Amino acid sequence: MDVTLNGCMKRLAGIALLSIAASAANAQTSAPENRLEYLSVDEINQRMDRGQLSSETLVRHLLQRIDRLDKKGPAINAIIELNPDALAMAEAMDRERKGGYIRGPLHGIPVLLKDNIDTSDEMQTSAGSLAMVGQPAAQDAFIVQRLRAAGAVILGKTNLSEWAYFRDPAIPSGWSGRGGQTKNPHVLSGDPCGSSSGSGAAAAAGFAPLTVGTETAGSIICPASFNGVVGLKPTVGLLSRSGIIPVTHKLDTPGPMARTVRDAALLLNAMAGDDAADPVQKPRALTGVDYTVMLRPDALVGQRIGYPAKFDTSASPLQIDPQFSKALELMQAAGATLIPVKLKDPRSERVDDAFHMGIKRELPRYLATRTAIPAQTLEDLLLFNASNAEDHGQDTLIAASKVVFDEQTYNQLWQKIKSENAAAIDQLLATYQLDALVSDVASAAMNIVPLSGYPGVMVPSGIDDDGLPTSVFFFGPRWSDARLLALAYGYEQVANARRTPAFKP
Repeated sequence: MDVTLNGCMKRLAGIALLSIAASAANAQTSAPENRLEYLSVDEINQRMDRGQLSSETLVRHLLQRIDRLDKKGPAINAIIELNPDALAMAEAMDRERKGGYIRGPLHGIPVLLKDNIDTSDEMQTSAGSLAMVGQPAAQDAFIVQRLRAAGAVILGKTNLSEWAYFRDPAIPSGWSGRGGQTKNPHVLSGDPCGSSSGSGAAAAAGFAPLTVGTETAGSIICPASFNGVVGLKPTVGLLSRSGIIPVTHKLDTPGPMARTVRDAALLLNAMAGDDAADPVQKPRALTGVDYTVMLRPDALVGQRIGYPAKFDTSASPLQIDPQFSKALELMQAAGATLIPVKLKDPRSERVDDAFHMGIKRELPRYLATRTAIPAQTLEDLLLFNASNAEDHGQDTLIAASKVVFDEQTYNQLWQKIKSENAAAIDQLLATYQLDALVSDVASAAMNIVPLSGYPGVMVPSGIDDDGLPTSVFFFGPRWSDARLLALAYGYEQVANARRTPAFKP
């Protein structure tokens, strides 16, 4: 069984069982949330424009909330490190605003970054590993450069499943040697999912309006689902990977995680750009795209959307996943044409080997960019982990060190895996003339979409009777990110399904 299924994707299948007892009452509209910690980016900007709120005030409020809920109280443990420069950055953005200079929608907006994204400040970039603690990175990741230029305040780094879940398949979701265990803010004993568990939990808990995760095989879409937030896994190559600790550039991508689709789109706008160090050939039409333009309440009208055929019966869908069945009803009522389809999982062979080859190829190249840290090579990393007593193994890293690497074999293997998973999606799109597809989180799409390199958007659909979030997953062909965000937005507007965490034991 491949790494994808053994890791966070395996956990996604379990959420369907938690949804069986959910009732229709879970879909009721919640009251508007007016507390500072849950304001949208647009609401923050409106208050700042009216002089009712400053970036400094917002940052101080969030820092106090993090201290009260992340480090104390329920101790969510989503934050691995806070930025000592955050208040100074906020004050600088406030001065610019008072002087009439506003850089854009993210001016003065706090953002949390996953702890595998380089920042050239006092913060570590460690992938949650103690072996990476030492001299900070020499320069910002490309997406961080873009965020700073947009006026975002880098609030801190979020915890993650160590090495983006590629240390050992047995480690718990959200655990790292450096950061400890992240909790799910909805139900503290629940699974936060990995590897961007800290980013998902932090967005849900109101620690920042925007967070950034990364994904190789489900590490944005899974924690977005389990923590009840929006997560976009972009088309691989849409966002730069420069300055991000890699698994394999064949699938690695950063992506926005937020509480609303529009906020995710605004964050995507800020991070997108052409990076000469990560030259993925993108369609010329994507240059300068504003991913908020297509976000309209009527975005579902006239759209042909495929959905899992297992829900195309009169009685069983409500028993399989009542929240997803309700979501389908809402989409249809909002003007979408829904077509039942069967997405066939190609069950690609040698996925484990492909990931291991990626680590063996990419990780040493990244480590060469870092100085004065214990792990300068993959071998250093293995020795460090072996000599430091921890409760968890490193079987994935060991396997990567032992795999026989050949560049041609590596490229051919990934070409086969990506093409056959992409073909499974493309065939349905062409056969049924679909604009996109939507899936429950117990579907084969949770494996197929990541392995294809195609985009997907996870959107909250409510809360089940156990207090755990439920979600729907929109996905489609390569470079369809803008359309998927639009469809997700259309659903979000009619569903109004996101819930703030209850911090239940």
